[in-house]
Amino acid sequence: MSIKHFRQLADYNHWANKRIYAAALSMPDEQYRRATGVFFGSLHGTLNHLLLTDRVWLKRLTGEGEHPNRLDAILFEDRNALARARMAEDARLARVIGGYSEADLAASVSYRTMSGAPQQQALSDILLHLFNHQTHHRGHAHACCSIVTGKEPPPLDLLMFQRGMPAPELAL
Repeated sequence: MSIKHFRQLADYNHWANKRIYAAALSMPDEQYRRATGVFFGSLHGTLNHLLLTDRVWLKRLTGEGEHPNRLDAILFEDRNALARARMAEDARLARVIGGYSEADLAASVSYRTMSGAPQQQALSDILLHLFNHQTHHRGHAHACCSIVTGKEPPPLDLLMFQRGMPAPELAL
């Protein structure tokens, strides 16, 4: 993949997050926090996990930022605060990706796993994982939305983004 593709994925990530957060912010709190059987329990738990893991990877890649040492940690109880932090992290991710070149993608990155084990991988592989992980758990969030509301959630397909479907503005 080229840097152009990763930049597109960063933009898509932000677009899809705005769409899922618009749905999350519009539902009653009881629905938002309802246990649905997904891996991180609820829509709230899933959205927290996605923010947390992006912070973990950006800390590994840039050496900057904070993150807890548990993948199920709740960073924000308040969903508006979570949404603001998510939008800020999306902007940070886009800036980081925007600063990479084609040559950077082949560079090896050394880091430690959450358990402390040393690892080394190509930056391109890490970025593929980061965006795939986002899509995977955003699918869980999407399922949570349909389970708790009984309605079809907003489409998150990459093709919809590429075709120019607008993302809502979030009133935070």
